[in-house]
Amino acid sequence: MLKRTILPTLLALAALAAPAQAAPNQFTIFEAPRELSSPDPALRAQTLDEIQGLGARWVRIVLYWNNVAPSPDAKTVPAFDETDPNAGYRWEAYDRAIREASGRGLKVLVTLSGPVPTWATGRRSGHTYKPAPTRFGRFATAAARRFGDVVTQWSIWNEPNHPQFLTPQFVDGKPFSPRRYRELFRAGARGLRAGGEQHARILAGDTAPRGTPRVVSPITFLRGALRGKKLDLDGWAHHPYTTREGPFFRPRDSGDVTIGVLSRLSKALDRAGYRRTGIYLTEFGIQSKPDPYVGVSEKQQAEFRSIAERIAARNPRVKSFAQYLMRDDLPREGPEFARYSGFESGLRRSDGEAKIAYDAFRLPLVADRGRSRVTLWGIVRPARGKTRVRIEYSTSKGWRRLKDDATNTRGVWSTTTVFRKGRSYRVKWGGFTGPRTRVY
Repeated sequence: MLKRTILPTLLALAALAAPAQAAPNQFTIFEAPRELSSPDPALRAQTLDEIQGLGARWVRIVLYWNNVAPSPDAKTVPAFDETDPNAGYRWEAYDRAIREASGRGLKVLVTLSGPVPTWATGRRSGHTYKPAPTRFGRFATAAARRFGDVVTQWSIWNEPNHPQFLTPQFVDGKPFSPRRYRELFRAGARGLRAGGEQHARILAGDTAPRGTPRVVSPITFLRGALRGKKLDLDGWAHHPYTTREGPFFRPRDSGDVTIGVLSRLSKALDRAGYRRTGIYLTEFGIQSKPDPYVGVSEKQQAEFRSIAERIAARNPRVKSFAQYLMRDDLPREGPEFARYSGFESGLRRSDGEAKIAYDAFRLPLVADRGRSRVTLWGIVRPARGKTRVRIEYSTSKGWRRLKDDATNTRGVWSTTTVFRKGRSYRVKWGGFTGPRTRVY
């Protein structure tokens, strides 16, 4: 996960003008770990109300093996049936989040992931070193038996190309994590099937966006993980965070995959023999101030997030888009660089106050300037079918109606108008008004 602005928009928006057939059934995944893991039932209920009110229909929950396993710090394997969900696992916090979300009609994606219990590591030390695939498979069976009746989709391992979740990443200077992940995925998928998930969709990957001397780049990781006999996977999940330069940032390293270069991921899957495999963006966000290092203004956060969603929507390979965090992480103790070392990608500030991105998430809007015209694109996320929106433009005397437009069944709409320098636009629907978006 990385830290991230509408770019100075002429070049940026020109890139959006390239023709592409949009994915017809792309869905939105919302992740709010701070709230949904809370022991406070009122906070959980409020957050689920908000997620539904904003129009998202999926939630992602990362189920960390170490959090539920018995004796997670022990070096000796506890005496229990690892495939039995009732044999010592501590599911309580996940039970609440998963079942309350499902009970409201939300679809649930669960990611089974490390860190892992010490007794399942390769040298009985720490919580990430060479997790045992066989034991992970047994854990997956237990998880499937516990939650298979309410989980819609599974993925295996959160950011396995990052040392926070899987080590070692490299051995003797060569990538090691892809090989270990391949074993973990195969064992985990078998375990889920053994637990009763015969027809559930299982995703691989959930990769972090950029490589470093300590992090295997996502393309290198994909090539290593998919080398060999074809894996039985239903999609490749990825976290295409960008930098504060915005959605059209293009990393120099060809192994990196941010939102502006998703074609790198498509091509890598094709070359690996997974030509029909869909891409699931399961975690994404734009970081805002007060982070002084990677945060952009709250206005830019809202605009960049909308542009990123349009990029995803125009790619027929992409099956899902994501919003990571309802609220920013709480500031941490210590100097400034540590204080905001979490994520400030929420739709609300850490104290709960809504940002501009809150309304922009409900009614995202992108203004794409051509030579003499502007293409306006947006989504009425809460819509359950076709509906109509009102598009307005700014004048010196206030806002005026430009036109009313019809959406498709997913709430997506698009229209064009003549370019007028300095004009701003906004959308109104169902009593809600989205934030203004300007064309430069």
